[in-house]
Amino acid sequence: MNVKRWIALAIAAVLLVFSLGINTIFAIIKADFFSNFDSILAGENLNVYETVIEGDNYDKRIAYLKVDGTIQDVGSSTLWQTVSYDHQFFLNQLDNILYDDSVQGIVLSVNSPGGGVKESAEIYKKLLQIKEERQIPIYVSMDSMAASGGYYISAPADKIYAHRDTITGSIGVIMQSINYQELAEKVGVKFETFKSGQHKDMLSPTREITAEERAMMQDMINESYEEFVDIVEKGRNMSEADVKKVADGRILGGTKALEAGLIDEIGDEQAAIEALRQDYGLEDAMLFEYSYDQGGLPSIIGMKVSSLFGPSAEEKMLMKIMTEYKAPKMMYLYGEY
Repeated sequence: MNVKRWIALAIAAVLLVFSLGINTIFAIIKADFFSNFDSILAGENLNVYETVIEGDNYDKRIAYLKVDGTIQDVGSSTLWQTVSYDHQFFLNQLDNILYDDSVQGIVLSVNSPGGGVKESAEIYKKLLQIKEERQIPIYVSMDSMAASGGYYISAPADKIYAHRDTITGSIGVIMQSINYQELAEKVGVKFETFKSGQHKDMLSPTREITAEERAMMQDMINESYEEFVDIVEKGRNMSEADVKKVADGRILGGTKALEAGLIDEIGDEQAAIEALRQDYGLEDAMLFEYSYDQGGLPSIIGMKVSSLFGPSAEEKMLMKIMTEYKAPKMMYLYGEY
């Protein structure tokens, strides 16, 4: 056998070993790390990841929770992309607290323009359940924004803190659709619609909404609005008339919100934490938060795999456009819809 053949065999052997090694590594990652990661995202092993912020009293604890971003159930973070707000994971945190007797108080940090009516109501109901069944205090610390649905989920708190420049309020409901019928006609696009009833394509972007449909939609909006007003009445111990003075969709800064009775104190997050400790004898309680980010080597490997083999920015945008369902829906939301 000549030298060239020996070199070719050697190269082939090296490539074979390299290939087997890579496949083995990916098999380990897939079996151990990704399966565990998926189980966390699915809501399993809810007590696995807790990060201590301060204190060491495991018998008496304060849970620090955070709602940061639009309150919508758009799925959980994956290896390829992350979501700013993970609705199911947040509900899982509330479930944990419901059955964890060591948690004696909650500090909820809210930095959100609001979001879906359904998702906001789910959080609100969970918080009420915790208050009724666990009888523990909930203090809210509003960040730069806690508007519309962000205020909705804050309303049941025992005490609400906000910065002077916090944007809050925006009590109300919004629902929007787009009509591009005239544009389609200009470019020669014609829509053919087959429907079982005259209202089946209500809010379709391809035709005008009728007066009857407009009245139907307004009834839905009014019903959700009155529910929002009731939530604020109960949570803030205010009369309906007082709530409706500021419940016309307007936003308020922290000072005006204090004057209107929508918050209790001007102060930052640390002020809310210290007040909860002092008000309920929790000076020595541990302050902790939940997380499903394991960190360490698996997290590093995941990021590397994502950067090497994940979809490009253009592919991610295309996937988002193709998979998002843009049907109009009622929102407790301030800002861009």
